[in-house]
Amino acid sequence: MTFRTKKFAGFFLFFALTATTLFAQADQAKVTDAELNKFAAVFQQMRMMNQEVQQKMAQVVAEEEMEIQRFNEIHKAQLDPAVEVETTEEEEDAYEEIVAEIEEVQLEFQENIQENVEKSGLTMERYKQIATRLQTDAELQQRLKDTFQK
Repeated sequence: MTFRTKKFAGFFLFFALTATTLFAQADQAKVTDAELNKFAAVFQQMRMMNQEVQQKMAQVVAEEEMEIQRFNEIHKAQLDPAVEVETTEEEEDAYEEIVAEIEEVQLEFQENIQENVEKSGLTMERYKQIATRLQTDAELQQRLKDTFQK
């Protein structure tokens, strides 16, 4: 269960940029305007999809008749052995069910992202390279900002 919950915890981070930190090697090749436009379009789609996924996850928690705050308390205790929380057997069962369902939602989200990236004409590798480079390249950040303002 610990592996599952750690994987699940990472999902709550903003996917578009934080997931790319796993890919330490960024391509130093110049990002063309066409690539940046494609990246921006996919990035916008991902933001909308992320909002939908957040709503689905909240719905999953509600369907198991657990408050989101209580779920978060239990989840935090699962991730950090120093945090203790008393749970009932019913809460533990509900928690397990929620995590399993949310993992399915997360997998679907990741598949949709890959599909959108590929439809844009970028590869996942190139998308991740651009996202990683955006974390440290102020000029590229400004170019992306300008792209969004068009």
